[in-house]
Amino acid sequence: MPDQIILLHGLWMRGFALGLLHKRMAEAGFAVDRFDYMSVVSSQERIVERLHSRMQRHAPGPVHLVGHSLGGLLALQACREAADLPPGRIVCLGSPVKGSAAARGFAGFGQGGEALLGHNRALLEHGMECWEGAREVGMIAGRVPIGLGAMLAHMEGEHDGTVAVAETQLPGLADHCVVETSHTGLVLSADVARQTVHFLQHGHFAPAL
Repeated sequence: MPDQIILLHGLWMRGFALGLLHKRMAEAGFAVDRFDYMSVVSSQERIVERLHSRMQRHAPGPVHLVGHSLGGLLALQACREAADLPPGRIVCLGSPVKGSAAARGFAGFGQGGEALLGHNRALLEHGMECWEGAREVGMIAGRVPIGLGAMLAHMEGEHDGTVAVAETQLPGLADHCVVETSHTGLVLSADVARQTVHFLQHGHFAPAL
């Protein structure tokens, strides 16, 4: 049986946005499932509970998680302490694991901005200190600076238009790479798909071409 991948979309998105990534992962030989959730109105606890159930449905074989932006953060939250989940790796695509300046800038617009960040606002704004979970985690960041986030906050160094490369770097990650794409482009890039497959198979990214 092929390894299972569960794809998680980001904030203000739905599962259909991951269609091309889904196709590429399937072509690489994985069984692929898209996890759709309400990124603003659903609580983090409810999302994680549903994700655990989805992962257990695919047990006992390996179940890998690939999450874009907020989806990567939620994948990490789901696997931080859970001991009864099937084995597997995690790939985060442009996830602000150190906290997002763009999210903090958006929240600064007042109650409207806070409401649009929803129940995952704290996770987006502040991220986490380090990764100490059992799963190997790889991070793919973009550095084409095209996106709404650059207009909401000042970002130091390279960024993908929404998340700074520095915001994707976290102690405890197994590997980290940077590709030539924007934040939205992370789910469309053939290079991202290639690196995702390599990490899920080997636990590290391929050397840059």
